[in-house]
Amino acid sequence: MSRKYETIAVEDHGEGLVILRLDRPQVANAMNTQMGHDLLAFFETVNAAPLAHRCILLTGTGDKAFCAGGDLKERQGMTDETWQAQHLLFERTIRAFIGCPVPVIGAINGAAYAGGCELALCCDFLYAAETARFALTEVTLGIMPGAGGTQSLPRAVGERRAKEIILTGRPFSARDAYEWGMVNRLCAADSLLAETSETARRIADNAPISVRQAKHAIHFGLQMDLASAMMFEIEAYNRMVPTEDRREGIASFNEKRKPRFKGR
Repeated sequence: MSRKYETIAVEDHGEGLVILRLDRPQVANAMNTQMGHDLLAFFETVNAAPLAHRCILLTGTGDKAFCAGGDLKERQGMTDETWQAQHLLFERTIRAFIGCPVPVIGAINGAAYAGGCELALCCDFLYAAETARFALTEVTLGIMPGAGGTQSLPRAVGERRAKEIILTGRPFSARDAYEWGMVNRLCAADSLLAETSETARRIADNAPISVRQAKHAIHFGLQMDLASAMMFEIEAYNRMVPTEDRREGIASFNEKRKPRFKGR
């Protein structure tokens, strides 16, 4: 992916692995209108050509913040119409992010507040530095989470815990997030990227159609009753039977070698 962006940095690490950085460290990687445009463009590009990517690692530039949320200095003095137009952009960005068929793994390197916490919750799963902190602070500012937080957080930590977090606006630690099931692994700050990259690389090395179909089945199956979800799973499974990758996977096992998956 060769396109240059103003507020995000995209690093191609080869064989389908991409590191995506929120890149406004001077303002704790706060999300302004341009970052909304940049993230939307990035995910629309990925979604339009999913075969070009196998795993995305999302993190923030610097060691202080993943993302401090919306850029409140930019929002100072905004008219209602301008605010709503910006938020519509953010809504489109979140939908493109959640709809991404390629796995997105979060490496939460610092504060993930408000919209930054919501971005983290869009990831398929999270690793976090032990020093990271999270919060959904919107109610302390006269608004409420509007980038999926009221929906994604209860699915991660349960309804009652989510209500406590959102209605108080109180920050919580990476350790809390881990114990509540929101974060999959705690890492030392200096090993976070390496540990997350190792997992992302493992995913990228697997059969890409299989990975995408499994992600698809989990995401949508959880929104169905069990019988419907089981039928949905089989539809996803049958997509892989006629693929070259399925034949390569079985051949490599029997030949005792590493598989060479091509995504077809």
